[in-house]
Amino acid sequence: MSREDVFVTLNEVFRDVFDDEEITVTDKTTADDIEEWDSLEHINLLAAVEQAFSIKFNMGQVVSMKNVGEMADIIIGQIG
Repeated sequence: MSREDVFVTLNEVFRDVFDDEEITVTDKTTADDIEEWDSLEHINLLAAVEQAFSIKFNMGQVVSMKNVGEMADIIIGQIG
């Protein structure tokens, strides 16, 4: 799966979790960029991403993610 494919799926997941068809995430997207992205929605988002890619994040990965680009890197590392 290419990085572009990962972002296509991530956009679908973000749009579903935040119920906003206008969301388009990039490498630099953070919780500050999406109004509804709070700590509870973060948990829902991580669970949805794990389900979409059939992966599991470990606590170290969750803590280290600073933006969506880093999330994509971790996903690629697990599915690659």
